[in-house]
Amino acid sequence: MTKRVTLATVAEALGVSPMTVSNAYNRPEKLSQELRRRVLATAAELGYAGPHPTARSLRRGRAGALGVVLGETLPYAFEDPAAVEFLRGLARAGVDSGTALHLVPAGGRAGDPALVLDAVVDAFVLFALPDGHPMIDALLQRNVPLVVEGGPALPGHPLVSVDEEAAAAAAVEHLLALGHRRLGAIAIPLGEFETRGDRDVPPDAVASHRVTRGRLAGYRAAAPEIAVREVVANSREHGERAAGALLDAAEPPTALACMSDELAIGALRAAAARGREIAVVGWDDTEEAERARLTTIHQSLHDHGRRCAELAAQGAAAAPGVHLQPWRLVVRDSTPRAR
Repeated sequence: MTKRVTLATVAEALGVSPMTVSNAYNRPEKLSQELRRRVLATAAELGYAGPHPTARSLRRGRAGALGVVLGETLPYAFEDPAAVEFLRGLARAGVDSGTALHLVPAGGRAGDPALVLDAVVDAFVLFALPDGHPMIDALLQRNVPLVVEGGPALPGHPLVSVDEEAAAAAAVEHLLALGHRRLGAIAIPLGEFETRGDRDVPPDAVASHRVTRGRLAGYRAAAPEIAVREVVANSREHGERAAGALLDAAEPPTALACMSDELAIGALRAAAARGREIAVVGWDDTEEAERARLTTIHQSLHDHGRRCAELAAQGAAAAPGVHLQPWRLVVRDSTPRAR
């Protein structure tokens, strides 16, 4: 059996104390350059990789990493434009503070909470989970600073968001002002992803996602009879499919309010495929939305990311409650007047 190489093994080979070897990794200023070079060279020769990162962070009292819990599988973080912008904001703040990002996906697997419990981080940022998700209990159990973007609202913790209901109402009011009376909406998931497909949302449906709940309330406050279609994934393909289902109805809408730019771009595809001109409003104001000349609700998820990182760095000093961020309706070519 191969003997395990430890810090003590390196110290014995050099004829120095274990503290000297430890200082070579954790407090190099306490050793001469020549002694540190000898320690590291001997460690490399013996196959010693250095102190375990967890043990080192405990000694320093800081891990130097921010945990980011995503409400999706890991590929989503690199495919969805809004998620990418949020992570860019976090990453930029991390560069400024010397903090790394530790991504923790919430893909619906039984072992997901363990990823939170085992993460060596100083704080967590939670990006959009539904109320009551099992990852939330694991996050609270860690008892480290926690900042939420979008939802859920957790007592005693900061929440970074826009006024979802007011922004959604503004989107629908814009369509009504253009003369549209038959309205439809395409909603991001009301709760956790399930194996079922996209579906029509009944008027009494309650969303467990705070973001969806607020936007749905805003749409319905402005247009109580709005027809809503829920998708199970935030993508253009699902937006096109959902818009197609609404447009193929007996009394199709002349305008659609969509809860993301990706869904809205998909809705424009569905209308074009049917030779129809409809008005479409998106949400987020991504670069793709600007290229598509899409009317949309502008929010800077990049700034949301920076703000979340700032609050996480404040730790216990961060003010709990909602930290509202600015939004505005950006009007472009995708919302013609009703014929």
